[in-house]
Amino acid sequence: MECELRQNIVTAGSDAISELYDRSFYGRINDEKLELSLIEGAYLLYRKKIEIFSEGKALDFKTFFEIASGRIADFELGYVVFKDLRERGYYTKMSPTGFRLYPRGGYPGKTPAHAFVYLISERAHLPLQHLALELKKAENARKRLILAIVDEESDITFYELKKIVMSGENVKPEEIETPATAGLFNDRTIIWEPEVSDFLHQNYFFGRKLDESRLQLSLVESGYLLSKQWIRIEHTDNEIDAFNKYAEGIEPGYMLKYLVYSDLRDKGLIVKTGFKFGTHFRVYKKFGIIAHSEYLVHTIPSDHVFSLPELSRAVRIANSVHKRMVFSYSDDGIEYIEIGWIRL
Repeated sequence: MECELRQNIVTAGSDAISELYDRSFYGRINDEKLELSLIEGAYLLYRKKIEIFSEGKALDFKTFFEIASGRIADFELGYVVFKDLRERGYYTKMSPTGFRLYPRGGYPGKTPAHAFVYLISERAHLPLQHLALELKKAENARKRLILAIVDEESDITFYELKKIVMSGENVKPEEIETPATAGLFNDRTIIWEPEVSDFLHQNYFFGRKLDESRLQLSLVESGYLLSKQWIRIEHTDNEIDAFNKYAEGIEPGYMLKYLVYSDLRDKGLIVKTGFKFGTHFRVYKKFGIIAHSEYLVHTIPSDHVFSLPELSRAVRIANSVHKRMVFSYSDDGIEYIEIGWIRL
């Protein structure tokens, strides 16, 4: 079947419509002709379904691939992903950042696309704000957002991204008439009073017992309990703003961690350090099953730019320990984006 290369499309006559469009859902119809994207054209040329001509000369696959790569940014990435999805049995349509993906067994005209596939190289950097915009587009269209990362060997790793609402089943600590006395020691505090220490640890899983009578708290735990007037810190003015300024000097980035920690605690979640997993927090939905946290939460600034190898590492670690990887940031409130590896 003869086709013609015209700028950034490949055109075919009306005879191609029944075979390529009606049966296999390639391209789109325009003025009684079939228009294929350069990616679709390359794939069909590889499959020997079409011949492509330019200025009367037939193009072999190598020549066409070189031409298309010069005309379309990241053409080779798109071709690798398109070929992979087609050969897995999926139907796709082009979109500005990749493809619209139809569910297995679905196709254009029968079912709507159920996901947007966003293409990116492992060496590219991905700004959080750009990612949030793509998520918003997908949400508005009621589609899933799938990130297809192509590595240097052209292997593809797929991740699904979604905004989530974090909530748990634990209650916030009740008010206390007299705050407990605590001492500040560099990057942690110690509650001296045995009854309060036991109550906070046994009922709300705050801190770690220093011994049978005393409870030590991290900076974010201290800031949270200070803001709720559960503790007062010796030799300070006990103003939360002053404490947060002090903590930021000890740990740059503390303030964002504190805001996320407070938001999670206020939403009924149990929050503990995620250091051993390389993240800021591990998060539990229920107090009674402390051995199995459900989330790993890492805080990032709103201007954060993802390094894809680092993102992949974080998600893989979470997956290997049966947890969900969540990134949190502040943007008119605390937002949470879950990123998880998926198999297509």
